[in-house]
Amino acid sequence: MLKRQYFNRFVLSAVVLILSVAACGSGDSGDFADSSAEFEVFDEAGRSFGIAVPAPQSLEASFDTAGDDAFFGADGFAEGEAAFAEERIVIKNGDITIVVADPAKSMDDISAMAVGMGGFVVYSNLYQTVLESGFEVPQANITIRVPAEQFLVALEQIEAGASRVMSKNESGQDVTREYTDLQSRLRNLENTEVQLREIMASADKTEDVLSVYRELSRISGEIELIKGQIQYFEQASALSAISVTLFADEAVQPLTVGGWQPVGVVKDAVQALINTLQTLATLAIWLTLYLLPILLLISLPVWLIWRRLKSVISQKMDSNTNTEAKE
Repeated sequence: MLKRQYFNRFVLSAVVLILSVAACGSGDSGDFADSSAEFEVFDEAGRSFGIAVPAPQSLEASFDTAGDDAFFGADGFAEGEAAFAEERIVIKNGDITIVVADPAKSMDDISAMAVGMGGFVVYSNLYQTVLESGFEVPQANITIRVPAEQFLVALEQIEAGASRVMSKNESGQDVTREYTDLQSRLRNLENTEVQLREIMASADKTEDVLSVYRELSRISGEIELIKGQIQYFEQASALSAISVTLFADEAVQPLTVGGWQPVGVVKDAVQALINTLQTLATLAIWLTLYLLPILLLISLPVWLIWRRLKSVISQKMDSNTNTEAKE
C-alpha cells in the first residue's frame, strides 16, 4: 500500500510537471523536434501509464505544417504576404478634425451614420468655447465605431458634411501574428485543462486532488486571460474607431446687420477702455518704481551743487557790499 502511494505521487508529479512545461512553452517551437508529437507518461518499470499529453504547437510550428513553399513561396516573404492577405487581422483607426456650420447637428448626423452602418457611438461631448473676439460658439467631440469594411466610406461621409477639413489621420496595426499565437496558446492550455481534469477525477488522495486543483485553477485563469485578448483583437479589427473633432464656422457666429455688430462694438469699446487704463496704470508703475528713483539720484546731487554755488555767490555778494560800505 505504501509503495502504491509513492507510485501515485510520482506519477502525479511527473504529469503536472510535463503539463506545465507544455502550457508555458507554446511560444517557443525550438524546444521540440516535432510539434505534432505527444508526450506519454511512463511508470518506473517503463510501462505506459495511459496518459498522452499533446506537445505545444507554436505559431512557427503551425506555419511549418504546410511547408515553407506553401506560405512563403520560392521568392520568400513576398508571396507569403499575398497568401495571407485575406487572413490578416488589422486594427484600423481614424482621427479627423473638421469645421462645420452646426457642430450639434453634425454630431447627430455622425451618430446616425454610425448606427446605420451597424456601428455605435463610443463617446460624444458638446460644449461651448469662447473665441478671441469674446463670442461663445459650440464645439463637439465624438468617437464612433463602424464595421472595418465601412471605415473609408465613413470617413468620406464625414468629410462630405464638413465645410473644411483641418486634419485627418488614418492608422492600421497588423496583429495577425499576435492573434495566431494567442489561438495556439489557447488550444494548448485547453488540452492541458482536459488532461488535468482527468487526472483529478482519477486521484484517490486529498492532497493529490488539491495539488491538481491548484494547477487547474492557474491554467483556467490563463485561459480566460487569453480569451479576453483574442476577443479584443476580434472586436477591434471588426469595428474601426473614428474620433471626430468639430469646430463651428462663421455660420454659427452672431447675426450681423449690414456688417455691423452693436454688441461687438460695445465689447470693442470696453476692451479699448480697459487697454487704455491698463497702459496708464503700467506707466504709473514705471514712473513710481523706475523713473522716480533715477530722477532722485540725478536731481539730489544737482540740487546740492546748486545750493552750494548759491551760498558761495551770496557770501561773495555780501563781502562786496560790506567793502563798498566802508569806502
